[in-house]
Amino acid sequence: MQLDIFDHGRDLMLRNDVLAALEQRDVAAAQASWGELQEEYPDDASLATLALLIEAQERSPGPAFGDHEALHQARRRMADTVGPAAHRSFDPPTAAAWLAGLWRDLAQRAAPLPFRAECSDDHAVPLWLLAGDWPAAMDAVARIQAWRRTPAPLAWMAEARWRHAGLDIVWPLLAELAWLAPGRFDTLTRRLADPAIDTLRRRFDAEFEPEFEPDASEADDDTGLAWFPAWVLTEKPALAHLLAEAQPLRQTAPERALRLMLELLNLERQGRHREIVQRRRDLRDTQAALYAAYLKTR
Repeated sequence: MQLDIFDHGRDLMLRNDVLAALEQRDVAAAQASWGELQEEYPDDASLATLALLIEAQERSPGPAFGDHEALHQARRRMADTVGPAAHRSFDPPTAAAWLAGLWRDLAQRAAPLPFRAECSDDHAVPLWLLAGDWPAAMDAVARIQAWRRTPAPLAWMAEARWRHAGLDIVWPLLAELAWLAPGRFDTLTRRLADPAIDTLRRRFDAEFEPEFEPDASEADDDTGLAWFPAWVLTEKPALAHLLAEAQPLRQTAPERALRLMLELLNLERQGRHREIVQRRRDLRDTQAALYAAYLKTR
């Protein structure tokens, strides 16, 4: 019985030795401990998983990717194979830190590849985000031509800035993303799980029912989320100075609605009642549901 206990402790010690070496990025030590584990316990269930992690560490750092397909294959391997293996082997914080180093290597190797909308995930920016390097992600987005008019890099910049500096600085980008690609706005805000946005989204989803949806040219889905930025001002007028920084895009109805809300709030502060009446009519004609939400607070 004592021998069995000792043996069990020995295999656990060797597995831990492999993981400790991997955590230190010491491939040689990890391979040596893995070799001992294989020799003494050839049927150990962890051997294949540990070998996979050692191989992943051994490949990092690597040369620059020659094309998007090579990056795609490496990214999918990380997401589908290496990542799950790391989470099975390490505790959550250690797994996240260890994987961040591998994502960073992939991001550096992907840096020479240009952005292509048809394979947007195969670019350095999402890899920098996975590595948790927000400044590097922002720098990489800034090098993409017309990034503020393109859904994927606009969403990446919004996420990187949110993680780096918080919500206030991101409101203009979120507004632009809601107008440009409501589906991406929905995906991003759910992933961020920002308490302030989540509270507003729950209320918006429960109470706001636009009388017509944006035209197909104005939105990429039928959620009506393109109206969210303008609606936010009916609940949080104090955000006006932040949302006013959203850049003009295509003058869609949801975008015009935000401009009308900003004008109305400004006119109310100045007490210009005649102009307020006209702007309220304009808002009603643009979106009756938004006009109704606005009136509830007046």
